[in-house]
Amino acid sequence: MVPRQTWNEERLDHFEKRVDERFDRVDERFDRVDKCFELVDERFDRVEADIREMRSDLKQMLRTMVQGVIAICTTMSAGFVAILCALIGAGGF
Repeated sequence: MVPRQTWNEERLDHFEKRVDERFDRVDERFDRVDKCFELVDERFDRVEADIREMRSDLKQMLRTMVQGVIAICTTMSAGFVAILCALIGAGGF
């Protein structure tokens, strides 16, 4: 069988139609991929919101812990001063 050396108009039209059909399918695939990426973007937005909330909670917890440490240190210092005063007043020093 001898291959055709020339392309007639009918064959070119058929080829063009096939190329268009294939590109349409590629476009459909890209549309599906775009929808998947939209879902991924929504999930990342939710994760970022959760992270912001966690950071806020952690800052509040750190603030509470620092205040607690300050309160404990103040109480201990006051206790040591009271013991020192009691010892001095009792003549134990």
